[in-house]
Amino acid sequence: MKPTLLVLAAGMGSRYGGIKQIDSVGAHGETLLDFGVYDARKSGFEKVIFMIRKDIEKDFRERLFDRIAKNMDASYLFQSQDSLLTEEQKHISSARKKPWGTIHAVLCAKDTITEPFAVINADDYYGRESFSILAGHLSSLESGSREHAMVGYVLDHTMSRSGTVSRAICNVKDGYLIDMEEHTKIGYEGDQVVSHREGGDLLLTGKEWVSMNFFGFAPSAFESFSSYWDGFIEKHIREEKAECYLPNGASNIVTKKEGKIRFYTTQESWFGMTYSEDRENVKEQLAKKVRSGYYPEKLWKY
Repeated sequence: MKPTLLVLAAGMGSRYGGIKQIDSVGAHGETLLDFGVYDARKSGFEKVIFMIRKDIEKDFRERLFDRIAKNMDASYLFQSQDSLLTEEQKHISSARKKPWGTIHAVLCAKDTITEPFAVINADDYYGRESFSILAGHLSSLESGSREHAMVGYVLDHTMSRSGTVSRAICNVKDGYLIDMEEHTKIGYEGDQVVSHREGGDLLLTGKEWVSMNFFGFAPSAFESFSSYWDGFIEKHIREEKAECYLPNGASNIVTKKEGKIRFYTTQESWFGMTYSEDRENVKEQLAKKVRSGYYPEKLWKY
């Protein structure tokens, strides 16, 4: 069975200052996500599901979805702050203005996805090699498998000079993930890489393996994520900014011995749309890849 690609595209874009998921960065109006979905299709993913917010649906269709849907099996679902909540939980969290994070986004697709699937962010460039790696892993899974996977990146290949980034630092042994911890404010202090944390700054080498939210899951992962989400929401229901992060939920699968996560690696260099200042760099990086022939002049048939 060919795997599905789940794209998390419901973020608010607060640091970017706009709807970065559908911001044009290609010569023919393509978004960064166009290139990621193109790579996924080339690598063996049969269909794509976008997780979006209801309020961007019209622009999302016009700027991205309709052209992709003409070229492969594509659909979309909605994530809101009320998704998956009970009526009591909705009442308690009524002041909240944003979705609950990436585990929450993935769980919004649990009644739709029944096959092995990969997860990506909408605003990150991952590289075709990474899609090929996960497509191969997911296509080989047997029914009922609890063998999941991820692609790890070198931290200093994923940094932005425009500000801090959020990365999960991974602990790996014998090709499998042991655990990982989300660091929400990693940035440069001169040439030093620093994680700014409430308990004090942590100096990093820049050579750590990190998660870029590029995971491959067997459907059994939904069971673990549901349990993890239930515990999270019980603890944080009254908080307006708490987020349930996918790397933490994935790490929980391993630490609770509910499955394994095969750790693949890549030397690909990331670029993405975290800040508005990143836009020109993304445009230039993609233009270089088109000029080199890595991508065609026009990605899709219109």
